[in-house]
Amino acid sequence: MNVVLATPHPRCVYFSFFSERLNRRTDVVSVTPWLAPIVWEGTFDPVLIDKIYKPMNLTIATTVFAVGKYVRFLQDFLETAEKHFMVGFHVRYYIFTDRPHDVPSVNLSQGRHLSVIQVPGSNRWQEISARRMEFIQTTIERQIRREADYIFCLDVDSKFHAHWGSESLGRLVAVIHPGYYEQSRDRFPYERRLASTAYIPMDEGDYYYGGAIIGGFVEDVYTLTKVCRTRFEEDAGNSIEAAWQEESHLNRYLLDNKPSKVLSPEYLWQDIKAKIKQVKVIRFSAVIKNNAEVRPNV
Repeated sequence: MNVVLATPHPRCVYFSFFSERLNRRTDVVSVTPWLAPIVWEGTFDPVLIDKIYKPMNLTIATTVFAVGKYVRFLQDFLETAEKHFMVGFHVRYYIFTDRPHDVPSVNLSQGRHLSVIQVPGSNRWQEISARRMEFIQTTIERQIRREADYIFCLDVDSKFHAHWGSESLGRLVAVIHPGYYEQSRDRFPYERRLASTAYIPMDEGDYYYGGAIIGGFVEDVYTLTKVCRTRFEEDAGNSIEAAWQEESHLNRYLLDNKPSKVLSPEYLWQDIKAKIKQVKVIRFSAVIKNNAEVRPNV
């Protein structure tokens, strides 16, 4: 038996599937305390989910920031995305960069498009990170909300290794940070200063979510980026910068606004880490790099 939960939406419908035909995973938690699915290999039926989503003629927006030397990661990001990311769906890549002439030419499949949006560079990677929410918000307002149904905001210094498809779609989607998957809540690097709008007390918090992936309905992600931007600017007015910039504000927002779907660390691994037994498939990972060489400051 398959249980299907549907949430109405003007342009599309969100489905969650819990299939009894699958081999149940007993080595991982596959549902949150608020009953949102946590997506692991073996907890979903990709054929069944695609049969529902593909006829909807959906478009997936994908934003990525390639500022400064980070433009060097675009080639691998785009080429591996074309092999593994939302194959069979319409995809619109939005590349934010201060080096538009360095954006590589990549052969895109039918129904997939790329737009380059010029943004200013910075002498501080923290500022680039912090302004990401602002740029995504304004681009949704000006363009994306007319062109896409769902959106994923991804880090460019990453590459795809295996299937990433419609099982990841949801109203508001977050990913468990691989560095803190096995850590207790008191070890999470939340913003702990009460003066910051990103503050999370020691006795609160569900998971530590990675800022490298934000996803969901375009309008839901728009609300997230708008709130996080406003809070960041409020902090800046008080001479406060959250511990991990937009990631800190993202975690505060998701504590108050629970994601409807959580992606396991399969969707955000780190190449510097040895694979753990719970991760059967690495779908997307941050590549090994020399931060001191690619960042304007460390």
